[in-house]
Amino acid sequence: MIDPRAVIDPRAMLADNVSVGPWTVVGPEVEVGYGTIVASHVVLKGPTRIGVYNKIYPFASIGDDPQDKKYQGEKTTLEIGDRNVIREYCTINRGTVQDKGLTKIGNDNLFMVGTHIAHDCTIGSHTIFVNNAGLAGHVTVGDYAIIGAYSAIHQFCQIGAHSFIAACGRVRQDVLPYVLVEGGHEARVCGLNKEGLKRSGFSDELIVALRSAYKLIFRRNLTVEQALEELKPLAANFPPVKLMLDALEKSDRGIIR
Repeated sequence: MIDPRAVIDPRAMLADNVSVGPWTVVGPEVEVGYGTIVASHVVLKGPTRIGVYNKIYPFASIGDDPQDKKYQGEKTTLEIGDRNVIREYCTINRGTVQDKGLTKIGNDNLFMVGTHIAHDCTIGSHTIFVNNAGLAGHVTVGDYAIIGAYSAIHQFCQIGAHSFIAACGRVRQDVLPYVLVEGGHEARVCGLNKEGLKRSGFSDELIVALRSAYKLIFRRNLTVEQALEELKPLAANFPPVKLMLDALEKSDRGIIR
């Protein structure tokens, strides 16, 4: 399973049934879980922990130093969960001590060709990053979010669960859960992600409730404080609405409208 032309540091820890292709380099303090497939010409640098049944395609760079001028060689970490697909030319960097020192990725994500995940990002599970999407540092992405091709997410932004950002989105503020964001020079919200919610098994009743919450926030010309107050009864009856309420309440950068 380990090609003899691969370079594996003796301090790396590879579980049973891990496959490593030719001319791949695995550095010290790298842990790779059971059944993971690492193709040819991949670079894995530690400290990095990779879970089970992941698939990493050629020319990906995983766990290298953060692209941050403040970084001075401190020991920081990358953690990747299970069953992720990381396509060609993806780059995923470790964290920095200015944050938690950790970049963290969940399970069942798809990172298409050329995706960049910068230092200190936190990615949930079941997300999709389309070709050449990029996150700056300290970004959080919720479960089932989709980031369109060539989209660029500003540092410290929060991207809500089940949101959809169209291609070439220039995102400089937080994206609330469940919304559609139109791409372009100035990204803007253009609706509720109804099709995505249906595919994820949301009931018609719940989608109606989320649409009501959407209208309160984006169509009623309310202040944030007024919207939060009016959302509370709806959130009490429909728990997923509370995720939207909490994201609005906790937003430091403001939200895309």
